[in-house]
Amino acid sequence: MEIFKKYSFVFLVICSALSANAEVQRHKFVIEATNVKRLCKTHNAITVNGMFPGPTLEIKNGDTLEVLVVNKARYNVTIHWHGVRQMRTGWADGPEFVTQCPIRPGGSYTYRFTVQGQEGTLWWHAHSSWLRATVYGALIIRPRDGESYPFPKPKRETPILLGEWWDANPIDVVREATRTGAAPNVSDAYTINGQPGDLYKCSTKDTTIVPIDSGETNLLRVINAALNQPLFFKVANHKLTVVGADASYTKPFTTSVLMLGPGQTTDVLIRGDQQPSRYYMAARAYQSAQNAPFDNTTTTAILEYKSASCAAKKCNAATPVMPSLPAYNDTNTVTAFSQSFRSRQKVEVPTDIDESLFFTIGLGLNNCPPNFSKSRCQGPNGTRFTASMNNVSFVLPQNFSLLQAHQQGIPGVFTTDFPGTPPLKFDYTGNVSRSLFQPVPGTKLYKLKYGSRVQIVIQDTSIVTPENHPIHLHGYDFYIIAEGFGNFNPKTDTSKFNLVDPPMRNTVGVPVNGWAVIRFVADNPGVWLMHCHLDVHINWGLAMAFLVENGVGDLQSIQSPPPDLPIC
Repeated sequence: MEIFKKYSFVFLVICSALSANAEVQRHKFVIEATNVKRLCKTHNAITVNGMFPGPTLEIKNGDTLEVLVVNKARYNVTIHWHGVRQMRTGWADGPEFVTQCPIRPGGSYTYRFTVQGQEGTLWWHAHSSWLRATVYGALIIRPRDGESYPFPKPKRETPILLGEWWDANPIDVVREATRTGAAPNVSDAYTINGQPGDLYKCSTKDTTIVPIDSGETNLLRVINAALNQPLFFKVANHKLTVVGADASYTKPFTTSVLMLGPGQTTDVLIRGDQQPSRYYMAARAYQSAQNAPFDNTTTTAILEYKSASCAAKKCNAATPVMPSLPAYNDTNTVTAFSQSFRSRQKVEVPTDIDESLFFTIGLGLNNCPPNFSKSRCQGPNGTRFTASMNNVSFVLPQNFSLLQAHQQGIPGVFTTDFPGTPPLKFDYTGNVSRSLFQPVPGTKLYKLKYGSRVQIVIQDTSIVTPENHPIHLHGYDFYIIAEGFGNFNPKTDTSKFNLVDPPMRNTVGVPVNGWAVIRFVADNPGVWLMHCHLDVHINWGLAMAFLVENGVGDLQSIQSPPPDLPIC
């Protein structure tokens, strides 16, 4: 008993020391329609506080956020805090009909959660229909007071939000695709901090300027907030040193190009070591799906040297230098980049796996239902597009959230029979029989015991087309212990596992026609969505959810739902 008292006292001392400098940060997000002019045309876009992109939230590791979201728009809305662990606070995670019912027009909800043990760049975005096309912003987590970055302190820090813009109402775009069963119209522009840049009509005067001075080292916090497109990012004549990703520090490595899937963040240091002038930073598509239409435009911002010598020489009137970006389908560059990531030091990767799972991911085609007119089946050969994991196309409930149904024991909302392995084994990346193109719709969850050690092999398939899929898991970070091409082979591919210093991420780019293996410990009770972060694929059903059971006692159990949780 004495030992127990001594240890609990030490635990309390440590906890009080950790929380000594922690603050509660309160914000108000008003979701409202705002006139936003891009590409010569004004749209009534949905924004937060009239800002596009939305406000950047800056907190410290250990702080608590309280964000009151007031919905003054005409659509349902929720906000997801992408990458935040949400330990025991699943009610604040945000995905519509998963952890909450939507905030209806005229309604409000306060998201309350503590960010603990995470530092770096995350972001927040709407998680309802396609609202995140314009409803998003950066979430920056700095070290606690008295602690520092594990790299030299940068002179300046600049969030770089890569976005995607439609010269239309994005909600109309997705609704039309849902009606026709075809792929949605591609975007008309990409943006950097909300601006398309010099290569688009009516955009030059508002191009984003990123300042730098000779000799200084700055931090760029790059976020891919695009709806449907992985993006290459490059700065002319400058090398980038990667120091973090998805709010985890990495072993530093230097590269001339980044590739981020939607949902991913990458922190890079950039040095002002070039001739003082103006240099374009540019982003354009990485397109791995063959023969699929995509937005092939290029967004730019300008890295501008602020030195006195530059002012004297008027070099800032010069046309900026343009970087040469990789080819749209340059998978080799993507592979070299993703395989450069390592954790800063040796990490404790879960071994003695309790749950060894194998998930296929990919697209599909549903035959036209007999009661549908031809106009509703405009996918390939008169079909409707769909998508699935392990041949289950995920269907969200409409009357309750999954977490609410679990917590209150409401029957008939979901089942817990999501298959842990593919119902049918086949040559996943070969020529797949047309009979396997039509998945089964369902609201199926996979149950995990608290504390279980989980490994998931995520296998891309060539059904319809192979593609690089950014797979995001809510409520967790995970280690990416390996990735490769072709069909995963448990006999030979386990030799590729990095169990020493694999990177920790919340979103993994599963290679086109390939696979990735992730591991995590199920230490956060609740219902957690796992899905492709290309929003077009979520709509089609490329998702599933884990139901992580409570452990023993309060600290291993999800908190009670807040009193203002929206009801359906």
